[in-house]
Amino acid sequence: MTPLDAPVRAAGTTEEAAQGDALRLLTRCRALVRPALAEAVGRLHPWVGEMAAYSFGWCETGGAPAAGSGGKGLRQALAVLGAEAVGAPARAGVPAAVAVELVHAFSLLHDDIMDGDTTRRGRPTVWKAYGTGPAVLAGDALHALAVETLAVQRPPAGPAAVRLLSGALGDLVRGQADDLLFATRPWAGPRRVSPEAYRAMAEGKTGALLGCSAALGALLAGAPPTAVAALDRAGRRLGVAFQVVDDVLGVWGDPAVTGKPVHADLRERKKTFPVLAALASPTPAAHRLAVLLDRGGDPAEAAALVEEAGGRAAALAEADRLVGAAEEALAEVPLAAGAVRDLRSLVGFAVHREL
Repeated sequence: MTPLDAPVRAAGTTEEAAQGDALRLLTRCRALVRPALAEAVGRLHPWVGEMAAYSFGWCETGGAPAAGSGGKGLRQALAVLGAEAVGAPARAGVPAAVAVELVHAFSLLHDDIMDGDTTRRGRPTVWKAYGTGPAVLAGDALHALAVETLAVQRPPAGPAAVRLLSGALGDLVRGQADDLLFATRPWAGPRRVSPEAYRAMAEGKTGALLGCSAALGALLAGAPPTAVAALDRAGRRLGVAFQVVDDVLGVWGDPAVTGKPVHADLRERKKTFPVLAALASPTPAAHRLAVLLDRGGDPAEAAALVEEAGGRAAALAEADRLVGAAEEALAEVPLAAGAVRDLRSLVGFAVHREL
């Protein structure tokens, strides 16, 4: 289960009411985008299309209809709001929303294979349900379909959109490569992973597609380059904040919400921001943590040492700093006030979920 699949409590406090507003916004954008997304998937080879539909939660293996939503749809919402932010109607951002949702689905199919994950959103992953080769094929088809969706848009927007998406995909691949290589590096010493290296990885792995989502919506709506770039920066900063919070939840999140065991990321020995920030601190706890991690010690003890060394507090402070940086980017250019409020609502939903 990904963080955006986690249930949100019923509105009661101001924060919960804001979360409810964000969920209604996500629902509005999904309803707008779903017909075009389904039409695009319907152009695929029937077997490949079934795997794609399964990945979105629309069907079971064999094609029987299912009631799944395929996640909350943060990226497609950012694309729709990117168009609205520059004064265009929501429908102007729909092709961008379809493209980024296809790319996100493609990346998840391949990520699940690389990570060996057997479940997603409470169901077998595509590779587990259909086989590794078919899942790779489905991911490739979704990637090609995303490019086609943008390429058929009228020039100059279409070619520019393809270039923007290709650049984001290049950053995503670099970020994913760095993340995989981090697993081979030591916990301490000159080759250890620094918090700065982590930020660069997270901007590529998570931030690039979030930034591209908002920027593509604006680009297809005819926005000037300054507005497109500002929305891209805001989305990238949101993406890093999102990943940092994901790391906090991966250590201290409620299993009923995250769908993972307590201290899951420590059990898997992931180099996450709270751990790296703790290891970088000049504290006795940081040294004890490095020794413990090096010998594969108890995850509960490691979590306590991460907190003692300031890793959890540093991660939450970093997320707050990045939210501020995202809002600064939104303030750099004139944007429609209503859409900016909606964008800020999504930022709050993505970053302050179940903390």
